[in-house]
Amino acid sequence: MDSLLSICDIKEDVSYIIDLAIKIKSGETEEKPLAGKTLAMIFQKSSTRTRVSFDVGMYQLGGRGIFLSSSDLQMGRGEPISDTARVLSRFVDGIMIRAIEHDDVIELAKYSDVPVISGLTNLEHPCQVLADALTIKEHFGSFENKKICFVGDGNNVCNSLLLIAPLLGMDISVACPEGYEPNEKILKIANEFAKENSTEITVSDDINVALDNVDVVYTDVWVSMGDEDEKAQREKDLAPYQVNQKLMDIANDDAIFMHCLPAIRGQEVSAEVIDGPQSVIYDEAENRLHAQKAVLYYYLKD
Repeated sequence: MDSLLSICDIKEDVSYIIDLAIKIKSGETEEKPLAGKTLAMIFQKSSTRTRVSFDVGMYQLGGRGIFLSSSDLQMGRGEPISDTARVLSRFVDGIMIRAIEHDDVIELAKYSDVPVISGLTNLEHPCQVLADALTIKEHFGSFENKKICFVGDGNNVCNSLLLIAPLLGMDISVACPEGYEPNEKILKIANEFAKENSTEITVSDDINVALDNVDVVYTDVWVSMGDEDEKAQREKDLAPYQVNQKLMDIANDDAIFMHCLPAIRGQEVSAEVIDGPQSVIYDEAENRLHAQKAVLYYYLKD
């Protein structure tokens, strides 16, 4: 059963899904294509954009989403993930899971007879970067000759951006301190994608190097859910990587600022940037809905 656990799972169809999202957003597809379909939505982590976009997306496509927190499921009392996957597969047409461990999502998909969509893991956030790519295409018109720079902690969002950028023909750089580099295995795969698509990937602790000729400046929180014990150290290490106006001025004049949200103003980004004219964070957040609808259509439409 095909599932979306990583951008790698849709490497041949990334452009198609983004174009599909554009068509769905503009009303060019049929109404209620998922009538009668049901999506189980499992949340091991709290959520705003993922929960609402999938729930509303299913409703607008004619289907229904069922919210299930860990405490709602027998998984919370020790039921094996394999049993949960097998049982839910008898009831629903698809499963979306916002999980802590990536391996849990892999196991869920292994035993599921319906598509499993990752709403986030500690390794990747594929649905987020599909929305990001949609936003970039809407803003610039195409991906040609575009470059993204991710600044800060090389986390799950950074990992997925590294995978999707070369598949769409974009260069990408990462500016991060030592010890905060993106996942090595992801970076290796991303470099293979870059070679195949004649794009460039750089990872550097030098912000000036990473921001050279950049069209998109992207950052995320320094302390993700699960990293609270490292809060003080992370804030100290990442302080030089705050995205402020001085940093934005290094990028191209028409560069945009992106953030997957939630954001902490005054920490990873200054208020003048995130609330300034270069910021597209709310377009980006809205596009979670349209990108999610495209993913749901792609995986659940007969």
